[in-house]
Formats: sequence, C-alpha cells, structure tokens
Amino acid sequence: MGARTQIPEELGTAFRVREALAAGVGQGRLRGPDLDRPFRGIRALARAQPEEAGPWNERRAELVWLAEAYAPLLGPDQFFSHETAIAIWGGPLPASRGREMLDVSVTGTGSIPRGRGVRGHRAQPAATSTRVVRGLRTGSFATMWASMGAAMTRNELVALGDFGCRTWRNGVNRPDPGKPPLTTPAQLEAAATAGRRRGAATLRESLPLIRLDAWSPRETMTRLAIIDVGLPEPQLNLDVLDPHGGFLACLDLAYPELKVAIEYHGQLHGAQYAADIERIERLRADGWIVIQVTSDTIRYPNIVARRVRAALLERGWMPDPR
Repeated sequence: MGARTQIPEELGTAFRVREALAAGVGQGRLRGPDLDRPFRGIRALARAQPEEAGPWNERRAELVWLAEAYAPLLGPDQFFSHETAIAIWGGPLPASRGREMLDVSVTGTGSIPRGRGVRGHRAQPAATSTRVVRGLRTGSFATMWASMGAAMTRNELVALGDFGCRTWRNGVNRPDPGKPPLTTPAQLEAAATAGRRRGAATLRESLPLIRLDAWSPRETMTRLAIIDVGLPEPQLNLDVLDPHGGFLACLDLAYPELKVAIEYHGQLHGAQYAADIERIERLRADGWIVIQVTSDTIRYPNIVARRVRAALLERGWMPDPR
C-alpha cells in the first residue's frame, strides 16, 4: 500500500469537501480513515489530546475541536456561543448534558443555525459583542457569561465570572503577573442588563459574589459554601510569610487574623502530594489551623462550613448576634 497523500496545509485542520476537491484532493483521499466527518460537507483531522487530563479538560477539548470543524460553515452573522464559547475561552463548563452539541448563535433576523450536532440560538445585536479567540469567532466573555443565566446555577455562574475576572498579580510563584483579565465585573453587569436576558435573576444574584483573585472553580465553591451560612468571607490566595520573612505558602482561603486556612486539594500525585503535605506541616508549625477540602468534601457544603465554623470559634471568633 502506498503512502497516504498529505492534505495541503493551506486547508487547515478542518475544511469543506468542495475546497479540498478544488485543491486537488481526490474523493478517495477524502474517504480516508484519518479524516473525521463531524458535519455534512466537512472533513477534519484527528482530535488533539487535551493539555491536561480530566473529564472537564477532555470535554473542553472536544467542544473546541468540533468548533474548529464547524468554523468553515459559519455565516458572517453567526458566532459560537453559550457552552461552546465557554470551552473556547477555556472557562469552567457546567455538567455535561449527554452528547456534545455545538452552540451557534445568529444576530439579527438571519436563519437560526440548524443541523446534526448543532444547537442554534438568536442573539440580540444590541446585547451582543464578539471576539476572535483561538481563531474562532465567539461571543465576548461578558456576552457569553450573560447568555448562561438560565443554563447554569448561581454557583456555576460565580465560578465562571471568577475565572474571567481574575487579576494576575505579582507574588511568589504566581503565573503570568500583569496578564489582563478576560473581563471585568462592570463588563459582566453591562452584558447582564443589556436587553432581556433569560435567567436575569440568577445573573443579578451572581454578580456581587464574583471576586478578582479566585484561582479555580473548586476554590469558588468552597468560598460560597462558607459565606452562604453566614460565616465571614475569607481572603483569597493569600501569601503567608514566617516570622523571619520567609515564604510559607499561598493559601487558597484564609482568615489571617485568626490563623485559619482552608486549602482545596485536587487530584494529587507523587511530588505534588509530598510538597503539599510539607507545606501544610510548616503552616501548622507556625500556628495555623489548616482545613483541607477535597472533591469528595465539597459535595457536602455543610460539612465544609461546619469545620470552618469550629475552627473560627476555637480561635475566638464571635458570631454576629443579629
């Protein structure tokens, strides 16, 4: 068997069949097993592996791949929106609803996109702005966030807003200091109040809970579990020094005046696990109470809140009697 004919680079990773034929690619090559057929009239090269393991990253990579495959079919008044836009922006996605569907919106009075694997929407021109992200035309971060009011819970909307508004400030081992945030709370509010929005009440409830220094959705869920029961709000990602000025840790959530810390642990392996254990032991030796939260723990927010409350009381915190 001879070597497989290469697809011309100028066609990209996804292309229309008619464009490939015009570029001299034969019908037989377009039926090759290395080419997917995600949409009618489209061929696409194999999916790239996600940069990080885990179901969220795998789902994000799948949606981005589908968007790249569909991009040649986008009309001039169409753009990727809703969950697809979240994936393109790299944000935290809501729970999967089964088979992946592309969200494609049209502005104005154009035909709503339809077809296998496509979920079409109509967007209000006055309430919509778009950007090109990863080479794909998608809703701006604020537009995308405001479009999810009816599809995401309050906590999910806060986590998504935290992701977009994160300020990349200086600090020990902090990545990308000075990198601009993807959006701002003011932009989110403007998008939420531009025209009629489904889920407007949930958007309004979420806005005042968005913070600028949350690093992960799980940290956001932990913070909300704490403040939802009336406990004081902890500081986020606080750099802690020892009595000699040496760096001890960057704490996920903390009450520095009481020396109470809450640390969220994802899936830890090998060297990372050992480093986290050592860091927690150094904090405890310096007088900190450290409450550790995992993905199993956060499924029961009342347990997290109860442990934080007990630690605060142990350190002399007095609840507001009102």
